[in-house]
Amino acid sequence: MNEIAHTGGEGFYTEDMTINMGPQHPSTHGVLRFVVRTDGEVMREAIPDVGYLHRSIEKIGEKVTWHGFVPYTDRADYLAAMFANQVFCMAAERLGGVEVTRRGEFCRVIACELNRIASHLIAVGTFGQDIGAVTPFIHALRERETINNLMEEICGARLTYNYIRIGGVGYDITRETCGRISEFLDHFEPIVDEYNRLLSYNKIFVERLANVAVITREDALQYNIVGPNLRACGLKWDIRRDIPYSVYPELEFEIPIGRGEKGTLGDSYDRYIVRIREMEESCKILRQCLKMMPAGPAIAKVARKFKPPAGEHYARVEAPRGDMGFYVVSDGSEYPYRVRIRTGSFTAMSLIQKISRGLMVADLIALIASLDVDAPEIDR
Repeated sequence: MNEIAHTGGEGFYTEDMTINMGPQHPSTHGVLRFVVRTDGEVMREAIPDVGYLHRSIEKIGEKVTWHGFVPYTDRADYLAAMFANQVFCMAAERLGGVEVTRRGEFCRVIACELNRIASHLIAVGTFGQDIGAVTPFIHALRERETINNLMEEICGARLTYNYIRIGGVGYDITRETCGRISEFLDHFEPIVDEYNRLLSYNKIFVERLANVAVITREDALQYNIVGPNLRACGLKWDIRRDIPYSVYPELEFEIPIGRGEKGTLGDSYDRYIVRIREMEESCKILRQCLKMMPAGPAIAKVARKFKPPAGEHYARVEAPRGDMGFYVVSDGSEYPYRVRIRTGSFTAMSLIQKISRGLMVADLIALIASLDVDAPEIDR
């Protein structure tokens, strides 16, 4: 778009500049590309261009067995692999009429809530780093390493777990590991307060985020925004409570929402602080699970050649980036007929083009970080 301005009676012409941000850019946390059209430092729009990390994971799901696809689900969101494990297994269990053991359900919740904290630590830590505060990221990584150690005790892996299986979990959580999880919670809960003093209430950090990239409730619903990004707009919607699964109905926890406490409801700061408070709620859930852990086997008996009857099912869980769903179709064979994955990051990307209009170029970094989009979740 060409524009004409006049100064001192003489006309001069200016035109918008189109620049690339990514796909190799440290603030995109993966191979994401944005085509940015700017008028000086003010963006006309930022258009997401996705697909650089597409791996045909859904097609792979149709070419391997039901059991064999579980390790592939880890790659749907490498920062929160446990949730993709769980939701695929839930869909397969519903089709096959498999009932998960009670101890297996508690093991799942413990593993998932630890993974939620680890994922949110990366989200808030890199958020600060993207804005220019490097030190909080190191603090977040320190705590995440402890969780990684616990995960290694639980399932032998630190990132892509392959832990949750059809019928339960691959390995029981021992009493010793439960004790170390409890010790970690005693250490971590005061650390959240330290993190708040270090970053959450830092004057510069707050000013960079408050009133920036506001998402209204109406836009959030129209664009199907989910998870912390939706709750930051003041809407209490959490799959764990509203479409309950596993043993979450037996647990007591709050659902943090945005309150516009530092600026406008639904701004970048609200999306950040909701994740901080979700970590505190995950600690509450973990303490209850450790206390309520029942005896018994951690996995039900499931045939090695798992062949659920012909049918279809859509399962969903509350992942760190929101509502994650697996739609699976069975034709009665050992291989899924169709696998379809729905993720929160993909829907969040659709809103960036609208929200970016009128923001400063530097604020695009804050917007992307506040949405906590994850490249593998987007492209699949």
